[in-house]
Amino acid sequence: MTAPDPSRRIDARSLRALAHPLRVRILDALAADGPATSARLSERLGESTGTISWHLRLLAERGFIEEDADRGTRRERWWRRVRSRNVLSTTDFADDPEARDAAALYLDEMLRAQFRRVTDSLAAEWTGEWRGAGSITDWNNLRLTPAQLRALHEELTEVVARHTPDPDAEPDPLARPVVVQIQALPRAEGGAE
Repeated sequence: MTAPDPSRRIDARSLRALAHPLRVRILDALAADGPATSARLSERLGESTGTISWHLRLLAERGFIEEDADRGTRRERWWRRVRSRNVLSTTDFADDPEARDAAALYLDEMLRAQFRRVTDSLAAEWTGEWRGAGSITDWNNLRLTPAQLRALHEELTEVVARHTPDPDAEPDPLARPVVVQIQALPRAEGGAE
């Protein structure tokens, strides 16, 4: 088992860099498909290379991506996502309305990306052992305290970490990219407290 990727707590300045729909899509594409050039991202995301390049530079300035020095040439720059787990705590921005708005935009885009992943997987024609291997599970009747909810999230994160392969190791030929999405939130019943 490999050591977990380092964590990065998102501050207000970094959050503002993330709070853009295209930058969220760029990060998602780099995480899912690996390093890419602005031209490849432009084709994949349907945006101009100039626009993609501008957003790539901003993400690099904030430390979310870095140039992949082992690829490309002076004319062709490859970018990869920095290997770290981003931690966003909305309570960090309770007294900053602008940062709260940025957090809301970022979280909205993250949820849209997660929804797209699920719908894409459900729409795919899986064959062989992959047919029925995934699942969508919903436990919407749990009653937990805030401490219990935090503990549940930590335990689920540990389980996923145990099944996360070493990114530098050669993947099993039978392995495919898999998405695990965990949303453990208090259910709003007539308004949050």
